Amino acid sequence: MTTTRSTKISLNLILAILAAGLMSFSGVIVETAMNITFPTLMTDMHVTTSTVQWMTTSYLLVVAIIVPISATLKRNFRTKTLFIIANLLFLAGLIIDVFAPTFPILLAGRLIQGFGTGIALPLMFNIILEQVPLSKIGQMMGIGTLITAVAPAIGPTFGGLVVASVGWRYIFVTLIPLILISLIMGITTIKQVSTVQRSALDWLSLLSVAAGFTGLILGFNQLSEAGWLSPRVLGPIVVGLAALVFLVFRSLHIENPIIHMESLNNSTFLLHLVAFFLLQFITIGMSFLLPNYIQLVNHQSAFQAGLTVLPGPALGAVMAPFGGRLLDRFGAKRPIMASTILYMVALSGFAIFAQNLSVFAIAGLYAVLMFGAGLGFGNTMTNGLKQLSPAAQADGNAVMNTIQQFAGATGTAIVSTLVALSQTSLKASGTVIATATGTQHAFIVLLIGSIIAFGLLFKALFTSNKA
Repeated sequence: MTTTRSTKISLNLILAILAAGLMSFSGVIVETAMNITFPTLMTDMHVTTSTVQWMTTSYLLVVAIIVPISATLKRNFRTKTLFIIANLLFLAGLIIDVFAPTFPILLAGRLIQGFGTGIALPLMFNIILEQVPLSKIGQMMGIGTLITAVAPAIGPTFGGLVVASVGWRYIFVTLIPLILISLIMGITTIKQVSTVQRSALDWLSLLSVAAGFTGLILGFNQLSEAGWLSPRVLGPIVVGLAALVFLVFRSLHIENPIIHMESLNNSTFLLHLVAFFLLQFITIGMSFLLPNYIQLVNHQSAFQAGLTVLPGPALGAVMAPFGGRLLDRFGAKRPIMASTILYMVALSGFAIFAQNLSVFAIAGLYAVLMFGAGLGFGNTMTNGLKQLSPAAQADGNAVMNTIQQFAGATGTAIVSTLVALSQTSLKASGTVIATATGTQHAFIVLLIGSIIAFGLLFKALFTSNKA
């Protein structure tokens, strides 16, 4: 079944997008909010650093495995059914973690939340792509993308405040009302506009996805403790890459793949995709670097660190719909190129002054960076998906959301490794100098990433008639 797309955004549609957005926001923010609780969890649950890291790693693994099959799920099930399943899974995981008496049960709750988040993340974008008027897709995609981009930056502030005031379990407690509101709102507003077409799930492809992302995330997760050539790092990464190569090959040679890879044959979409990866890599990398720098170099508390970085995401949130409106009115070139220039300017400042950054300088430069993110991050995804036919956009959306999850995992792993290597090699110089130096190296890497993203998007926007 298909319906004629209206030229206006109805209240019902806004509420449906908001319902999916609340679910996605909760899924992303709980991930970064929990990172700040690790020292407390180690004491409360009597576990080591290597064990407590599985709170994040296992969650990311599940999300990274589920998101790629979102296009297949969309074709096989009604949107409202998927939303309800995702919502109830996430709610069940929250309740389990509120009362978890031991670490394994706490971890089980996080895994269940991962299943819910993996299903929910692409839903919001699918609703926007299918039902929002074409003239307003940029604006709504900008808002939607910023939900998943800003939540990681807000997470440490939220987590630090909750842990300091009422305890880590209330991170889960405070999200339960949001999920219940999301559930009620979604049940009453989400409607079906596309035809459900039942097809068998290719389990071999699903296993390839699982092996691929498990290998890559496990490999990158070991970088801070072992070198690139260590079997603990190289082995899982090789296995992961081999599994993903097999997935692409199989998807191109079977009738009903879990993701149609034809979108990758579109060179303009591919340029947007790689740039989107780099921008998310930078955003998540910065959300790790700055709170640690503020605490270890500037000797501020976790809560103060969260407050310092908070203005940036707030500004980005304000700019997101404005950036989308610019795309709808003037096209993609102006907001996207301005965005990448702001990325480069802010990261240049961070890289140059990394040895002596005050909290005010950090807040200011980060505000410039997040201003750029609000202006162009969502537009990069939107304009990339516009290069695809309507029939291919669900698969393109699955690829984009998968890349976003992978960029987050690799961004954190690589920048933390650069800081850790400096802290080890410059141990005699003290924590402050070692951390500042390692952070400066990470800033330089992120600056290089922003320059590459600028080049890719320049090529995509000024060489494609569709862009």
